[in-house]
Amino acid sequence: MGKIALLVSREEMLHQAHNILQEKKYEISEMRVIKTEDAVSEARRSIGAGASIIIARGLQASLMKQYTDIPVVEIVITAQEMALLVNKAKQILKNETPVIGVVGFRNMFCDMSYFDLIYGIEMRTYFADKSHLLEDMARQAISDKVDLIIGGDTAVSIAGEAGLPSLFLSNTEDSLRNALSMAESMDYAMGIEKRNAAQIETLLDHSFSGVVRLDASGTIMDLNPMMEDILQIKKEEVLGKAASEILPELGKDFGKEPYSLFMEINRSSVFAVVAPVVIDQRTEGAILTCHRMKKRRSLEPDSRGKSLAKGFIALGEFDDILQESQAMQECLRLAKLYALSEKAVMIEGEAGTEKRLLAQSIHNAGLQKDGPFVALSCDGIGDEGQFDMIFGDKGAVAQAKGGSLLLEEVQCLTRSNQYRLCQLIRYKSRLGKDGVRDPGADVRVMVTTDVPLSELAEDGAMREDLYYLLIGLTVRIPPLRERKEDLERKLTESLRSCCEHYSRFHVLTHGARKLLLNYSWEGNLLQVESFCERLILTANKRSIDEGFTELVIKELYPRSHNPQEGKDQEDHAGEKPVPEEAKKIAETLLRFGGSREETAKALGISKTTLWRKRKKYHLK
Repeated sequence: MGKIALLVSREEMLHQAHNILQEKKYEISEMRVIKTEDAVSEARRSIGAGASIIIARGLQASLMKQYTDIPVVEIVITAQEMALLVNKAKQILKNETPVIGVVGFRNMFCDMSYFDLIYGIEMRTYFADKSHLLEDMARQAISDKVDLIIGGDTAVSIAGEAGLPSLFLSNTEDSLRNALSMAESMDYAMGIEKRNAAQIETLLDHSFSGVVRLDASGTIMDLNPMMEDILQIKKEEVLGKAASEILPELGKDFGKEPYSLFMEINRSSVFAVVAPVVIDQRTEGAILTCHRMKKRRSLEPDSRGKSLAKGFIALGEFDDILQESQAMQECLRLAKLYALSEKAVMIEGEAGTEKRLLAQSIHNAGLQKDGPFVALSCDGIGDEGQFDMIFGDKGAVAQAKGGSLLLEEVQCLTRSNQYRLCQLIRYKSRLGKDGVRDPGADVRVMVTTDVPLSELAEDGAMREDLYYLLIGLTVRIPPLRERKEDLERKLTESLRSCCEHYSRFHVLTHGARKLLLNYSWEGNLLQVESFCERLILTANKRSIDEGFTELVIKELYPRSHNPQEGKDQEDHAGEKPVPEEAKKIAETLLRFGGSREETAKALGISKTTLWRKRKKYHLK
């Protein structure tokens, strides 16, 4: 139930209200006597306190209706109350057909059209539109030679000055009881309307489809959050505009029968249904529902020869890379310059960054773009395996002839294969196991790494000549935590993609978005994508808040932490026990006098892996 406020001009009306409330408990939240000049401010005060309906009388009610948006129930003198005043006037005048002047505001009185006939009087009404006109109306009545005036304080005072009989326009409990009953009925109707509106709003807010409400002229009256997402426009920007202006394919004539159509909105295919709202054979508007169509990836046409038929093709372009941030724009600026060269390119970046996509983009912008693009990882493969996969007769170098070769995790190459890579980059020759050179290795080499090669070269884990061949054209992909603009866009796109895929609709609260933007994302793009998948699948509310988001982060990445948390942990690192693996590495290094080669051999790991573990455990 809403709150009803009773604001009246006289104290006796409050007494009447108290008597009525003894008979029936109306939902009245407040009752006050107010001055007419304060009517609007007092009404706004009641609205601020939560009032949904105001009961008032006369000019006060008119002012409230004019200057506030709240429903106002007017206290109207009933026919019975007016009849009592007329009979009292006849008793005072003792005249068979007295002329009675009624002075006041029109909204205070009931219909008195037949009073003359019923009561044997001549009734003249003098209604004012504004308070300062009441005196004029009263003087006009006196000028018209009425026998008695019925009215409020002003009219009674003017009549007294003229020596004319008068009666104060007082009401009984009847008019106030009618007003209370009407306010209660209005409150009940408003409650039903609010509940229906809330149910419809909830339905629309959680709908998997975009919904737009149009009036008869095709003007947009309302739309739900999903439609905002489809249009990529805020509701406030389109309300009041013609739907055909925002969606030209929609047309202007809805007809009287529902129809469907396909539209292209922001590069997304949308299936739309227009359902006219018909009342008494007349179209009063329409409801438009839109649903995104899921796209199937088309196969890349085989247009570049046999090498492409084997899958050796680079699909990535520079425009496919997130580049809202200044750091990434600088990265791509360098990469585009390097694409003009035929020399080897080294791409540094953490796990999950766009290393392969950047390599594909360089290939497609370079001189070798019409040749094959072959990529493989050096990690987890022994010396023989690396040779066969890269430098063998049917290896990657042979397959990439005339194109580009991408070696991922180049730091994992063994020493012998590092030497072969040097020969390939420097002399364009492929060195076999027997030392025979194949001089026809026309390949553009690109490599990726997630560790600084300078430290590997310093530790002896990488040949110095290879290091200097690779270091010339180096491009570093900044991690997402250093690219806030790219991170925000990636989060938005990943969440939208998951919502579309699972036909769901969720939005992040400000706190949740802030939490995700400040998270470290050590797995970068891959971590963001998998996290968003989990977040959307497990969310049970349309609005995803900070608490739920933090819970998912802790469940997925218990060993990870935010930057501030990491700082706190580092401050107390000395309190943690040293891992057994770190102790073993330190003891082995000590036993071999710091020789990294002997230590790696004794531990059964590569020098690169030893370098990583030393960095991990802060061992020198």
